[in-house]
Amino acid sequence: MAQHTRFGKDVKKALIEQGHTGAWLVGQVRERTGMYFDDPYLSKLLSGKKQAPHFQEAIRQILGLSPEQG
Repeated sequence: MAQHTRFGKDVKKALIEQGHTGAWLVGQVRERTGMYFDDPYLSKLLSGKKQAPHFQEAIRQILGLSPEQG
């Protein structure tokens, strides 16, 4: 199992608290950005293997995370 960054941990925690899944988040990111986004890309963002500020900002907005979170 991949180690998550601070951002990844905050996202996972928010998903659990809000009762959503990673698949739900992927769909929300696609809808918000109009760009292709999938489960493997989400996993890479959460583990720090990829950096994509536009996707990370979309995720923060969707989950109501502050910029300090992650």
